[in-house]
Amino acid sequence: MYYKFSGFTQKLAGAWASEAYSPQGLKPMVSTEAPPIIFATPTKLTSDSTVYDYAGKNRVPELQKFFQKTDGVPVYLKRGLPDQMLYRTTMALTVGGTIYCLIALYMAS
Repeated sequence: MYYKFSGFTQKLAGAWASEAYSPQGLKPMVSTEAPPIIFATPTKLTSDSTVYDYAGKNRVPELQKFFQKTDGVPVYLKRGLPDQMLYRTTMALTVGGTIYCLIALYMAS
């Protein structure tokens, strides 16, 4: 026996197989038309495609050398002033948020 959800009684009710597989009275409809094309450009085979260098020059080796220098500066400050400003802003917001939370907890108690 098959069951379907009755919208009227809000319970499961017995049903025929055709009703159970197409709920709410919806009937499957077979389309005679071809489905629309998703992508407008035709696909290429991998042997036909050309290799494009979108990334440009590979800078990973020189960045590895730059960040692995032993000059006593932490990695997160290696790039100079922008890194210092970001680090100091983050530290200031962290300390300020901690102080704010402690004050709020003191006032709430």
